[in-house]
This record gives sequence, structure tokens and C-alpha cells, in this order.
Amino acid sequence: MRWQMSRRSENIEDRRGMGPVGMGRGVRAGGIGGLGLVAFAVIAMLFGVNPMVILGSLTDGGYSGPEVTSSPGGAPPANDENAQFVAAVLGQTEDVWNQVFQQGGQTYREPTLVLFDGAVQSACGMAGSATGPFYCPADQKVYLDTSFFRELSQKFGAPGDFAAAYVIAHEVGHHVQTLLGISRQVTEMRQRSDERTSNRLSVMMELQADCFAGVWARHLQDSQGILEQGDVEEGLQAASAVGDDRIQHATRGYVVPDAFTHGSSEQRMHWFSQGLKTGDLNACDTFGSAQL
Repeated sequence: MRWQMSRRSENIEDRRGMGPVGMGRGVRAGGIGGLGLVAFAVIAMLFGVNPMVILGSLTDGGYSGPEVTSSPGGAPPANDENAQFVAAVLGQTEDVWNQVFQQGGQTYREPTLVLFDGAVQSACGMAGSATGPFYCPADQKVYLDTSFFRELSQKFGAPGDFAAAYVIAHEVGHHVQTLLGISRQVTEMRQRSDERTSNRLSVMMELQADCFAGVWARHLQDSQGILEQGDVEEGLQAASAVGDDRIQHATRGYVVPDAFTHGSSEQRMHWFSQGLKTGDLNACDTFGSAQL
């Protein structure tokens, strides 16, 4: 992936080294301990929204938790390759989605991406690095600890810059869902649903974000031609690596489809490929598809 020549987004908030508001470096998360914390952390590393959304404690646009009172960080340093990569990929998503929204007669509001290390306070609550990247609809920000790229490569077996770019594009896909009003509708439906139905709706949301990531990749290649041989395979490998079935098998030793919240490896690869093949938002209707 030839990202080095891409423009850098200015919507980066670098909070690394600042520490989260109201929480010391050594504070333990309350309410989940021992093996429960380990299992939750592993499941939460699935490229989705803040884990509290999965637990049903967040309502899109209506969160009444603590506000972020820290001063925003500055731009990342020029010699920080990981941060420069993130800024370049975020800039690419801005270029693509501004164009797509404009073609649809709408205006794209660019999200902010917050870089953090250790733990971070968002409008959706406190989160640690173990939760992985997440999007918070309450403040419309993406949160990312770049150490996750190492986890993605070493623990999930999905190396490569395009695999990492897929992660960012997936989270931005959740932002697109928020702007289109999909997030609010699904949140309201989940609040009225039983656990099984709520999980299924969550899967549809995540698979659609995968599809939107594919749409981004298709438009990026058509407009800038920066993808290289093997990049698509890296993205598909990343999508497969974080399928619920693979995560459950690794953590439980068996698979419980009714407990899926993000989709199987096959589903995640299918919907990323669907977006990549068509480049069309209308082809990402996971809610009305028979492919689930």
C-alpha cells in the first residue's frame, strides 16, 4: 500500500502520554475481574464500537456519562511512522467519503481520530488498550492505540499495512453509519429486543461497517491507485482473523453462533469483498440480506 505520498488528515488528536482523565496509570477496571476481564478484553478486540455498546449500556446520541475534560492533544510528530500512517489513512477515508456523500447530495462530517496509549476517556466511557480500536457515536470519534497493529500482526496473524488500514476504515464505517442515521435506528431496535435478536443486529452493524470499508478501498483504488499486489489479501486475512467463530474457538474451545456480535470469518470476508467489488453503499444492506 503506497500511503507515504497521501496527504495527512488534520483531524488527529494525540493524547499519548497524557493519561486518561480521572484514572491513574495503575487503576484496575471495576466490575470485571479475573478470567472474566481476560475473556471480555479478547472479545472486545473485534474492531467494533466501544464494548459498552455490545453490553447495551450506550444509546446513540443519548449517552449521559462523564464528559471528556482533558485538553485535546496536538498533531503527532513527523518522525512517528505509525502515527503518520494513521493520519494518511484517515486522510484517505476523508477524501473518499467526502466524494461519496457529495455525489449523494449530502455533506460528510469528518470524524476525529484519537491516538492514546494505555487507557482513554471518551464520551462513551473509559476504555483500555485491550479493548482494541473503537468508535464512539456520542462524540463521533475513533479511538486507537497503535500498539494494536502489533497485536493484529502477531496474535491475530494478519500482518501488513493494508490490514491495519482496514481496521481504521472499519471504524470510520461506523461513523458513516452514524451520519446516515443507521446507528440510532439499530440502537433503538436493540433496546427493544431480546439478547439473541440484539446480538444479530450487532452482527449486521459490524458486517455493514466491513462492507463500507470495502467501498472505501474500491474508491481509493479507482481514484488514487495506491493499492499494491497482496493488499486485498491482507484485508481479507484481517477480516477473517477477527471473525467471532475464530475468537470463540480460541477463547472457549467451541463456537456459539447465537452469541456472535460481529459475524463469522466467512461473513466478514464476504461483506468486505462485497463493498470492494461494487463500491456501492446500496450493496451493503446487511439488514435485508439473506447472506446472514
